[in-house]
Amino acid sequence: MFSFCEDPSTLETARWFACYLTNGVHLQFYQSFLKVLLLLAITAPVALAFGFLGAMAARSRLLPLSLLGKSYIAVVRGVPDIAFFLFFVIALDQAFEYVRHRVLCPDWTDPIRQGSDFIVCAQAKLPLGTAPQWVHETYAFVIAVITFSIVFGAFAANVLYGGMRAVPRAQLETAEAYGMSPRQTFWRVLVPQMWVFALPGLSNLWMVLIKATPLLFLLGIQDIVYWARELGGTKTPNFTAYPHGDWRMWYFLALLIFYLAMTKVSETLLERLMKRLTHGQATTGGEAQRRAAA
Repeated sequence: MFSFCEDPSTLETARWFACYLTNGVHLQFYQSFLKVLLLLAITAPVALAFGFLGAMAARSRLLPLSLLGKSYIAVVRGVPDIAFFLFFVIALDQAFEYVRHRVLCPDWTDPIRQGSDFIVCAQAKLPLGTAPQWVHETYAFVIAVITFSIVFGAFAANVLYGGMRAVPRAQLETAEAYGMSPRQTFWRVLVPQMWVFALPGLSNLWMVLIKATPLLFLLGIQDIVYWARELGGTKTPNFTAYPHGDWRMWYFLALLIFYLAMTKVSETLLERLMKRLTHGQATTGGEAQRRAAA
């Protein structure tokens, strides 16, 4: 990064750290923070969409659809998150490869399942063995986003379903009495008021999602936890130009500060959003605002 970094062994402390913290490996460490933020930015709306569909299905008057929605909520909530994360990554990967195998290799005669092995033709592999490294990383990241969305979508569905049930029935009956169709009642009365009751649960779910991002490390993605462990471990002159002792504590302290900052910013924004949504509503938050203004 700097012109004086050619020979780190000759540098004093300040310049040594300047070179150390700006070398190529550390730039990958800094980029991994953007990877976590990107995961949150994509997963949150996708999981919310999964949750909304799941909640709509759970409250459906069609029994099969209702059972499907409630089963989705119950199954995912009843199994440890780490088990689902590891399961979906393997299941989705094999499902994609199976479909590609059927399309690209119709003449394949050998069984795909051979004992504990899952074998498809070379053309069906995802990603292809000849693909560049960024393709492998992008594919792993996409699988992780889908997995996070499915798991947290179930929790969001449970929260939204509860929010829908919390809307006073009298308001829905009033809308029907004014001649609104069930669809109009749902979109114009139920959904707008549902958010007031669902936001506290969704806020907690957002915090849990933030704390769950280190699971990227367990999914084989080089995230901030991976790089903190790799860079913080003891380095000797035989393996690096910047030898140092065991600095993992300092790297993980940086992660602690990062997550605490994320949590604080989230709490502030969510509190403002909650005040805006509850303004004028017949809820505890709305009553508190009216008393404060009186």
